Amino acid sequence: MRLVLVTCAPHDAEPLLRRLLEERLVACGNILPGVRSLYWWKGAIQDDPEEVLLMETSTDRVSAVVARARALHSYETPKIVTFEVRESDPDYAAWLAGVVR
Repeated sequence: MRLVLVTCAPHDAEPLLRRLLEERLVACGNILPGVRSLYWWKGAIQDDPEEVLLMETSTDRVSAVVARARALHSYETPKIVTFEVRESDPDYAAWLAGVVR
């Protein structure tokens, strides 16, 4: 199982998550609103409101999730980071495997 973290503009978070759900690339996701991001971009420090998506998928689908999130994302260089989940509830893991395809 993998956890996928994506930051995006507030108006982009829900449409992006819904699309990945509809395409069965992720089993579920959380939208964490009200994030303030400071980062370097094109030689200057930026300060923007964002939302964070935390989504779960199977290990064999993570490449497809990353590619599709990148294609759908409005940013030139989106933040898409994946984490390996080392432990989870077995029933949850089975449910996730049955949802993504």
